[in-house]
Amino acid sequence: MSQQRQARTITTTQFNQALETAENLRHPFRNKVVLLLSFKAGLRAGEIAQLDWRMLLDANGKIGPTLNLPGIITKYGRARRIPIHPDLRKALLKLYRITGPEGPVILSERGNAMTAKSVVNWFKNIYDITGLEGCSSHSGRRTFVTNAARIIHKAGGSLRDVQLLAGHQSIITTQGYIDGDSDVQRKLVRLI
Repeated sequence: MSQQRQARTITTTQFNQALETAENLRHPFRNKVVLLLSFKAGLRAGEIAQLDWRMLLDANGKIGPTLNLPGIITKYGRARRIPIHPDLRKALLKLYRITGPEGPVILSERGNAMTAKSVVNWFKNIYDITGLEGCSSHSGRRTFVTNAARIIHKAGGSLRDVQLLAGHQSIITTQGYIDGDSDVQRKLVRLI
């Protein structure tokens, strides 16, 4: 039985390179939102493809404080709420002004909702152009989970909070997403 290789996590510098690439292609506002949904909200390609403005808007029709993902669009049907990162909020506001408050957040070249497969291909194209090898549409999600796990103590939380944001049923699944860091391990051992 062969073990499937995980998507690569990337650094802030590499993320900024991918963001610059995406913003220099057609549909820069949409492109930025796609990357931020992956890296700042931890969404899967299928969730990005099915995200609808109603899942972001409050009762007044304005972008609310959370992404409200219904079970119908999530893996294994587990609904979850994800606070909206400030960078994602700014990008969503710009896109909202272009597309309006109805329908899919992420539109294809033809103006329809993108499919999960088209989102996967979109990420592959961005990473290929940027020269980031080993990355996939899941790289943003893995980076999100890894980064959240590394700083959760600063927010007074636990790995359980990261698990809930990721929508994982098992904490073991969440742990499998988290990259280790040999520099941190050396520092940790020195502190013991």
